[in-house]
Amino acid sequence: MKITDIRIRKVQKTGRMKAVVSITIDDEFVVHDIKVIDGDKGLFIAMPSRKSTDGEYRDIAHPINSDTRSSIQSLILEKYEEMGDEDEEQSSEAPSEGAAF
Repeated sequence: MKITDIRIRKVQKTGRMKAVVSITIDDEFVVHDIKVIDGDKGLFIAMPSRKSTDGEYRDIAHPINSDTRSSIQSLILEKYEEMGDEDEEQSSEAPSEGAAF
């Protein structure tokens, strides 16, 4: 399994959620609505979930083992951090324009 594309949409509102991510696996399968969250111990990802009738949130799609989760999280957060650097460069070059996504 190889992640062949990562698309990140940064969230402009204040709060813990910093971005919403879609990943493509092997150019054949897409997972939408992965969230980048700023937690007490730093950034982490939350897989797409749905609220059940009992009020609990349950993952819709998720990695089966911790190695795969760590790999996906590392790739997403690396790309997210790269985007942060690009946003800062763009804002210093053209402060009146919004960042391109």
